[in-house]
Amino acid sequence: MARLARALAAVVLVWALLAYVVLPALWEHHEHNPALATAPYVTRTGDDIPGDPINVALIGTQTELISAMGAAGWHPADPITLRSSVGIIESVLLDRRDPDAPVSNLYLFGRRQDLAFELPVGTSARERHHVRFWRDDDIKSERPVWLGSATFDRSVGLSHLTGQVTHHIGPDIDAERDGLLAGLAAAGRLVTTYEVSGIGPTLNGRNGEGDRYVTDGEIGVGVLRAVGDAASAPPERLPSPAAVQVKNRLWAWLRTLFAR
Repeated sequence: MARLARALAAVVLVWALLAYVVLPALWEHHEHNPALATAPYVTRTGDDIPGDPINVALIGTQTELISAMGAAGWHPADPITLRSSVGIIESVLLDRRDPDAPVSNLYLFGRRQDLAFELPVGTSARERHHVRFWRDDDIKSERPVWLGSATFDRSVGLSHLTGQVTHHIGPDIDAERDGLLAGLAAAGRLVTTYEVSGIGPTLNGRNGEGDRYVTDGEIGVGVLRAVGDAASAPPERLPSPAAVQVKNRLWAWLRTLFAR
């Protein structure tokens, strides 16, 4: 009995070392942009509740970012005013298009988003792809770094945490990250893409409204092409370390397993 107890203790110890020390150290990577190792990975709501995670980053000037998003079909979101708030309510209730509808405020670095964009779906603002961006002024580089949170609004309802009227997001935030970067690449606005570690693999994350999200924990990074610089080839894709590629394959299998 004592031998069995020691064996079980050894198994638990090995598992703990692998799960909490070895594998996180192997999977964490910022080799293509070390400055992003200290970036915040989760936004906050106005009530200081953890919000949507950071899952995308763009590198370039504000002019380059706005131009690139427009070329990929994204619309700048209107600021929250009485008029824009009435407009989005009419869009949802009357099934009218509102491609510039406002998005709620989230906070990073102690301030609300610097820029927000949306890609309409269907005939109203009930469903839409949207992304918020914050300029990371802590990163000193020739071109600004914009941290973004890309999600899909799947419906309108009441917040699970506050009871307020809000959009509910779809759980697959990796698809939103990948779709945004793919759209920018198709529009010829990216020079290079790569990934760095973000929030980490998450099967049952919850945002500030209580909505579930699932992610492999990577931040997709795109280096923007200068305005007027014609694209001559698809963007270069920088590879992640072998251990991270193994993690991503394992993660894809786990997602399939837990989706059953």
